Amino acid sequence: MSEPGVREPVVHEPVVRERGGLSLIWLIPILTALIGGWLVWHTLTDQGPLVTITFRTADGIEVDKTRVKYKSLTIGMVESVRFSQDFSRVEVRARLNKEASHFLRRDTRFWVVRPTLSARGISGLGTLLSGSYIEIEPGQGAPQSLFVGLESPPVVQSDMAGKRITLMARQLGSIDRGSPIHYQGIVAGEVLGHEMANDYRNVLIHAFVKAPFDGLVRSNTRFWSSSGIDLSVGPDGMRLKTESLQALLFGGIAFDTPDPQEVGDENIDGLVFTLHEDLKSIKEQSYTSKIRFVLFFEDSVRGLTIGAPVEFKGIKVGSVIDVRLDYDESNSSFHIPVVIEIEPERISARGELMKRAPKDAFQALVKRGLRARLQMGSLLTGQLYVDLDMQPKAPLRLANLKRAEPELPTVRGAGIEQAVATVTGIVGKLDQIDFVAMGAELHGTLKGTNALVNAPALQTALADLSASLASLKGILRVVDSRAEPITANLEQALGAARDALEKAKTTMTLVDGVIAPEAPLHHHAVRLTQELTATTRSLRHLVDLLERNPQALLLGKKPEKELNQ
Repeated sequence: MSEPGVREPVVHEPVVRERGGLSLIWLIPILTALIGGWLVWHTLTDQGPLVTITFRTADGIEVDKTRVKYKSLTIGMVESVRFSQDFSRVEVRARLNKEASHFLRRDTRFWVVRPTLSARGISGLGTLLSGSYIEIEPGQGAPQSLFVGLESPPVVQSDMAGKRITLMARQLGSIDRGSPIHYQGIVAGEVLGHEMANDYRNVLIHAFVKAPFDGLVRSNTRFWSSSGIDLSVGPDGMRLKTESLQALLFGGIAFDTPDPQEVGDENIDGLVFTLHEDLKSIKEQSYTSKIRFVLFFEDSVRGLTIGAPVEFKGIKVGSVIDVRLDYDESNSSFHIPVVIEIEPERISARGELMKRAPKDAFQALVKRGLRARLQMGSLLTGQLYVDLDMQPKAPLRLANLKRAEPELPTVRGAGIEQAVATVTGIVGKLDQIDFVAMGAELHGTLKGTNALVNAPALQTALADLSASLASLKGILRVVDSRAEPITANLEQALGAARDALEKAKTTMTLVDGVIAPEAPLHHHAVRLTQELTATTRSLRHLVDLLERNPQALLLGKKPEKELNQ
């Protein structure tokens, strides 16, 4: 209850009004959501592509450590490594930079770079410190994200100019991936790999010839193996030849293109070249015309092999292609037909005879005395060869066994018989030597020599000789030291005598300038002169004795007969 006269305050009721629109407080979460969304969108749009690469093993690959590089620049990082579904391979997932997205094409290749020793040398040494990394080689084609990685770095990269070629060989030999290809001794390419041909009888070798040597490869280009060492023995001695040390260790291939006159097609796509064994075999195959003949020898054909040369006056004109033993049941006899192949192109044609057909020309030569015989090419190896020569006086001896090949007459090889006889004689003489008795005598001689050398008497004599030589050195040293004083004393005595004579002149009695005979000084002077003469004569005899017999001081004077001998 209020007091009288006091006015009560008026209390108004609050009026609640609804405010329209959003509150400013909602701006904070809205802005946060917008910024977060923008960051997510920016991250997703700026993130590079994810690529999956499969390898046989994960050797050297680590998550968040192994990098993906292109030309030594990092363009990605490995994010995960796991097995494939069948556990046969390893799947490596790597995130690349956004700028590298256009690298991922159908022909793109990946491989792991590690330290490697191959025919090309040592590579990847930098990974010893930095660790292994995955190298990428961009390719062409449609976009792709799943790739099969290479197990080894490619020999030739896509940006290298040149030509890929395919060679066929009977056997691979020492040629391997990375083996060099030479042209005139210069490395012109490398071997990419090899595989078996479809017939399983030959080997296909894939190689690459780099620019500018690829312009020399045409349809008529010849390839041969340059591996190993070419050792040959000729009249000028032994010759040792190899293409290079790298080809010697890891194998190699060489090629050559004939002269420009032999035109060859420059388009070699799909062409398979033949890889010859060596350059010599290429030259042998250049002779296309070949004639076969059969020979029957009375001599033994031991040492005659397939491929042995057929020579005419020392020049090769063919080779032996077959040597076998035939049995004739009609008369129970054996024959050894030797089939040879002659290359007429090796013989220069001059005159009407050589212008005939090759078989007719050789038949005409047979009528003029052409004969074949076996000759020994080397006494060391015993290898034989067929020698053709003109022997008009030799009889025409033919077997006439009705063979398909025409027959050439043969004669016995005197050289072989002589060589065999010589060797047989040497062996016979060696067999007659009693090596056992010779060895026993030699053993006795060596035993006696050993006893004489090690005898105690010889050792004692050597010791006494050493002592005598030492004593002789001492005596000679004493004589040498006494020689100079004796000479000085002799000079002093002569000087004193000369002074005495000078003094005597002042006291002697002179008669017409000469000492009187009855004077005492005359008598003494004559006696002194005689003694000096005798002394000089004795010294002369001593010197002569020492010159003829120096050891007289030690051993005494020898008889006069021994000195005169």
